[in-house]
Amino acid sequence: MHNTLLKRFLNSFSDNWKSKTCGEPFDSAQDKLRRTIQNRKLVELVTLTVAFAMCGVVVEAQQPTKVPRVGYLTAVSLSANAARVEALRQGLHELGYVEGKNIIIEWRAADGKPDRLPALAAELVRLKVDIIVSAGPTVTRPAKEATTTIPIVMTFDNDPVGSGFVASLARPGGNITGLSTLAPEIGGKQLELLKEIIPRLTRVAVLGTSTQAGNAQSLKEIELAAGAFKVQRQYLDVKDHKDIETAFQAARKGRADAVLVLISPVIFSQRTQIADLAATSRLPAIYPWPEFVEDVGLMSYGVRVTDLDRRAATYVDKILKGAKPADLPVEQPKKFELIINLKAAKQIGLTIPPNVLARADKVIR
Repeated sequence: MHNTLLKRFLNSFSDNWKSKTCGEPFDSAQDKLRRTIQNRKLVELVTLTVAFAMCGVVVEAQQPTKVPRVGYLTAVSLSANAARVEALRQGLHELGYVEGKNIIIEWRAADGKPDRLPALAAELVRLKVDIIVSAGPTVTRPAKEATTTIPIVMTFDNDPVGSGFVASLARPGGNITGLSTLAPEIGGKQLELLKEIIPRLTRVAVLGTSTQAGNAQSLKEIELAAGAFKVQRQYLDVKDHKDIETAFQAARKGRADAVLVLISPVIFSQRTQIADLAATSRLPAIYPWPEFVEDVGLMSYGVRVTDLDRRAATYVDKILKGAKPADLPVEQPKKFELIINLKAAKQIGLTIPPNVLARADKVIR
């Protein structure tokens, strides 16, 4: 349309130009001056007309860009997950995404009520989000049940293959990919740290959940380490929050010198109770997550979870740019951290050796 109008105008202008430039041979100087001024006005008019016409062509050529929409689903509150949420935001920002401008994030939290997760996952599917980011295995399962087509990015899972989320780490094969915390050797390292701070250690109570994916592999590594350090292992199964008090009673009865806590949603949800029971029982304990130490726990050693959340942003970016989850390998953990709470150590009358403190990534005083 703009091109047609432009052509008509130029044809008209051409005729006009000829009539105004080809004057009579004996025109007066005043007539020639008048024609020169008119010609300049015509040139200005043509320039403006062409400029407006070209702007119209550019506007027509531009198509509205769709802003990608990502759903984030967590079992706890967003405030309880603040550090991890910020890590994901940081990762997206590093890749050029600004929330509210070139990416929209639908934040959904079950606030500690796992039974709400299926409904929240279904809500994200109804919103037709481009990707669902799941903040842990408790969340990934209801997300998986809600959709087989929308890509799901796991921020972490203890054993994605064992959980049935992916066919293999190298070739996930479905609509789920992301990051794994599968590092069974951590259990052996945790026992080694306990032995360093408690040289007399001969008995250790291990708290875990037998139905948790990756639990069996962690126990094998702990068994190997226990044999090397000549430490007896007492496994205490925690399947429900009601089992926690019973487990500590059994640990005291079994004359445990320390407690080693494995990854488990049940255990994590009751971390304050567990840390308090360990303190009142005067049992040094080592945990897999820093949140335990922030809740008066003694020491944690494990995967740096915030690093996984930051790296999850790269999966979001790749999928938005056309990559398929089935072809994106699940990444293993790369960064680990040791955190020690000296307040908790003082509370149970324990002195942490200087060589252990020197290796700590963070010391709470």
